[in-house]
Amino acid sequence: QYGFINTCLKSLVIEKYGEEIWEKIRLQAGVQDTFFTFEVYKDEITMQLIDKACKMLDVPPDMVLKQFGEYFFEFCKQSGYDHMLRTLGGNLYEFIENLDALHSYLSLSYQEMNAPSFRVEKNEDGSMHLHYYSDRRGLCHIVPGIIGAAALDFFNTEISMEIVNQTEEEERTGKKEHIVFLVTQKPVFSYKKRNKFSSSPQYLADSGRQTEKQLNKEDIEKKIKKIRDRTSVCPVKKNHWETIRGIVTLGRGKLLRRFNPVYPTTLWIDTKTFCNGLPFHIVFDEELRVKQAGVSIQKIVPGLQTMGIRLDDYFSIVHPEVTFTISSVQKFINSQFVFRTRREMMPESWKQRPMLELRGQMMWMESLQCMLYLCSPLLRTLHELEERQMHIADIAPHDVTRDLILLNQQRLAEMELSSQLERKKEELRILSKHLEEEKKKTEALLYAMLPKHVANQLKEGKRVEAGEFKECTILFSDVVTFTNICAQCEPIQIVLMLNSMYLRFDRLTTVHDVYKVETIGDAYMVVGGVPVPVSTHAERVANFALGIILAAKEVKNPVSGNPIQIRVGIHTGPVLAGVVGEKMPRYCLFGDTVNIASRMESHGVPSKIHLSPTVYYCLKGKSFEMTERGEIEVKGKGKMHTYFLIRNRTATENEIMGNPT
Repeated sequence: QYGFINTCLKSLVIEKYGEEIWEKIRLQAGVQDTFFTFEVYKDEITMQLIDKACKMLDVPPDMVLKQFGEYFFEFCKQSGYDHMLRTLGGNLYEFIENLDALHSYLSLSYQEMNAPSFRVEKNEDGSMHLHYYSDRRGLCHIVPGIIGAAALDFFNTEISMEIVNQTEEEERTGKKEHIVFLVTQKPVFSYKKRNKFSSSPQYLADSGRQTEKQLNKEDIEKKIKKIRDRTSVCPVKKNHWETIRGIVTLGRGKLLRRFNPVYPTTLWIDTKTFCNGLPFHIVFDEELRVKQAGVSIQKIVPGLQTMGIRLDDYFSIVHPEVTFTISSVQKFINSQFVFRTRREMMPESWKQRPMLELRGQMMWMESLQCMLYLCSPLLRTLHELEERQMHIADIAPHDVTRDLILLNQQRLAEMELSSQLERKKEELRILSKHLEEEKKKTEALLYAMLPKHVANQLKEGKRVEAGEFKECTILFSDVVTFTNICAQCEPIQIVLMLNSMYLRFDRLTTVHDVYKVETIGDAYMVVGGVPVPVSTHAERVANFALGIILAAKEVKNPVSGNPIQIRVGIHTGPVLAGVVGEKMPRYCLFGDTVNIASRMESHGVPSKIHLSPTVYYCLKGKSFEMTERGEIEVKGKGKMHTYFLIRNRTATENEIMGNPT
């Protein structure tokens, strides 16, 4: 499959179910996220994606495939194939009949394309039998989606399609899936559908033209009647062409719908001119005996100069994949046939060249009981022409293959350029994604060092003004007997101990939404209500303090092997906060509140949370249990009445630690 198919499937899932569902389906299928339009991918990728989508969305495969078919039709229209699809036929029968021709044209550009084949038969009751042939099994339910969407969009017709037969086709070489659908159709005249079209200028224009046609037809019929009346009074014999010319004139230059072709009594072309004018044609009978061949094909395959040789000795059928019998050819007579020369029957000069392929249509001549194969060389590029040592001059001037080769050469160059642009775009997308990931890492590191709004201001090159906070709560903690531990341990043991402790403390800052100011040695400082003022700053810091007391019990003293002990001190008051320094800027707090909080920690008791009076009054009446320590002498502050925080009555230990309950 070309990447176009997988891209369409991705687009469908994202549009209907969202990016997250696509990502889950993609990961379960184990495929990449991006598919290049002109690159060929294994069929297993598409089948895996469809299978995982069915399981994840809990939808039957036939429903998923039908929905994909409907979306694929719209996706093709949006991708620039709208006009190409509209011009395939004037009705649904002609549309389906020419799908193989469309695939044949697309294969000029998409050379690895392995498209399905279609054959359609009309029934007397107006229904159709659609024969679907494919090398891929299990994808037949896409067909009702595509054909149904095309019928509704192009021909304003609703159709129903049901499988009436499903076999392995015997008349095709190899084991191919052959599905026969019964197609019934009915016009859509619903109010909604009428409104959809009637409001458009195109619909009004079409309606006007239709009315004009009806009026013209009535006008023509009236004038023809007058002519008949005149001729009945005064009959004048007219030849056939005068009658036709008169009708055309009456129809204002437009022929009537009922057209009956006129054939000459004698074919005014001699055999030599016919074989030169159509240099690539072959006539063969029911036994595949060659009766006639064009001059160019005779030149390439000299064996055709011997009339009566069997055609299947010199050619094999590439498309449609049928056995080389007259009955198989007649069954697929509306399909384009591709013949390939057999290497063993070609002249010695062709032994090292790629085999020539011919593409054209079959026409059954009932009177002669022979088949006419009108064809042209199937050449996509000038390179393929050169490989076969052929020239543009070998192709008849009226044959559009000449123009097709030159146009397709340009088209392939554009496709290659488009493919390169697509790859570069994908490379840029991946680089951009990696850049975004690195940017997030950098920002995360920056936000860990500074408050987010401060970091953003610094990134924008703005100066960060110092701010005054009238009330906040500051906490200090340190490790008991830290100096003794350092004296008896290796430096790496101290680093590991502190890292283990700080990782636990850092997680709790997120749990209780407090800001970590800094760490100096074993001292850990946090604040509540800065840089974002909140009324619950004291409660947050108190819960954080209870958490770190519990967390410290999980950290081992490298000397004794017992859990470490910490002292915690808390104080509430006003501070001034601002960024200090340029090379390694830090967000620092200034004021007497910082000093008192530090004194509460240094005058604290191991494994206790020491509170100043201001913190006590902030927490009083809340859900915290506190006990009075009494009056103590505080260095630089004199006597202070302090307290200990015991627990939070309404919070469990798991809630304090931020563990899932």
